[in-house]
Amino acid sequence: MTAKGDVFWSFRSPYSYIATPDLLRLREDFDVEVCFRPVLPIAVRSKGTLFTSDRKPTQYIIMDSFRRAEFLGMKIAFPSPDPVVQSLETFEVSEEQPHIFRLTGLCVEAERRGKGIEEPGWDQGDRLANAVAKAGLGLAEMEARIAEYDPMETVDDNHAALEAAGHWGVPTMVYEGEPFFGQDRIDTLRWRLKNAGLKRG
Repeated sequence: MTAKGDVFWSFRSPYSYIATPDLLRLREDFDVEVCFRPVLPIAVRSKGTLFTSDRKPTQYIIMDSFRRAEFLGMKIAFPSPDPVVQSLETFEVSEEQPHIFRLTGLCVEAERRGKGIEEPGWDQGDRLANAVAKAGLGLAEMEARIAEYDPMETVDDNHAALEAAGHWGVPTMVYEGEPFFGQDRIDTLRWRLKNAGLKRG
């Protein structure tokens, strides 16, 4: 019987990006269904949690994520444009957010179809459409579909499920109610899945 694991993930989190290849490998190595559950970035979801007058946490995350990507041999860069409209000088988050709700809504629909997305300059020309096409999906058809329901209801459910699992950050993986926070905890999750007898072959 295939087990199920949830992954709470956001488009702005560098650690979510770094974790994605290892998360996808879980499906190859274990009899587990990996369900991506997009949440809004913490800058939108809970502004006061990270972005305060104390710059040290943010500066550390930026430094550490680039270091971790270099350690893993991965390329990493700031998304362009940033999916969250925010001053990187004052950390003030704009009330107007033209990108993140669209991207997160598309991620909800992609997950419903068993797929997922990302690319630099993603808002220009047909780059987003091309990235979606690489996943075997059609952007116009997906946007027409999400106009028929409110994907933010699913995102709100994901926020509540992340809180119920006992965490607030991403990426957080949850298996059998047990949270594993951070891209450096995937090995611990693999150990748990192996001990549960879910390793393939």
